[in-house]
Amino acid sequence: MVMTDEGECVPEKASYWSNTNVGMAEKYLLSVLSAFVAELVTYPLDLTKTRLQIQGEGGGVGSVYRGMVSTALGVAREEGLRALWLGVTPGLGRHVIYSGVRMSLYDIGRNKVRQSGTEMNLFHRAILGMTSGAFAQFVASPADLIKVRMQMEGRRRLQGLPSRGEGMKDFLKQTLREGGIKSLWKGALPNTQRAALVNVGDLTTYDQAKSYLIENGWSPHSWTTHCLSSVCAGLAAATLGTPADVIKARMMNQPVDANGRGLYYRGSIDCLLKAVKSEGFFSLYKGFVPCWLRMAPWSMTFWLTFEKLRAVMTIEAW
Repeated sequence: MVMTDEGECVPEKASYWSNTNVGMAEKYLLSVLSAFVAELVTYPLDLTKTRLQIQGEGGGVGSVYRGMVSTALGVAREEGLRALWLGVTPGLGRHVIYSGVRMSLYDIGRNKVRQSGTEMNLFHRAILGMTSGAFAQFVASPADLIKVRMQMEGRRRLQGLPSRGEGMKDFLKQTLREGGIKSLWKGALPNTQRAALVNVGDLTTYDQAKSYLIENGWSPHSWTTHCLSSVCAGLAAATLGTPADVIKARMMNQPVDANGRGLYYRGSIDCLLKAVKSEGFFSLYKGFVPCWLRMAPWSMTFWLTFEKLRAVMTIEAW
């Protein structure tokens, strides 16, 4: 053990892959637990972001809010404080798959590159971030769809529309009735595209920023190093991912006809074009502020928790 500049004891030369006391299952669980902490802390911002992104479609029916604060206050006032956590259960369920898979795949890929004797650079990190994030999100897409629908349920009730359910089970059944198993992957394409961009912002930027700081003398175990890297990651992820996030939310939330076809959009490209045509280009950045304000604390909470748990488990800093 060695002492960091902040007085914290950390393993001196523990290797992520050579620590035989920690298996892949434990490492996977570590990623999921870190994501749970971040999700619970920042979830109201995610719901606020989704409400802002949906606002304006279908002729703008329902309450119209002008920003993040007014949206959050409006939801709490009209639907109750607990409504700010509507959909948190499938949100957590999503991270059981999404965060565990993306972190594991990225680390496996990064380790393979290093074992080959090739020096990791931005290109390697970008490819690993895109592929691991896209694959993880595609697998976890059904949980994300249920989460989006649950987030919008309070708004539907205020509009006098029939309820789609009370819990995950009800929403799952209702979605399956609309179009069978394949309906669970509605919006999967923009969802996967978004995840690829977000993880270039999150995984790639965090890894690149942290490596840069370490190369310039910063401690890999320092909270300051982790915080600065996560701030960069959150900003990059929000900038790259918000347009795809808007399309994803609208595709997932739109009602369908008797044949399971969307009533508003034929596909993600059609959704993109209609949003820009009817609401302008910057409609693709609706919810950017809450998206960034969520991603920044989410990223910081996740990475600080993740790095701390690794230290507790005597695994080398990520």
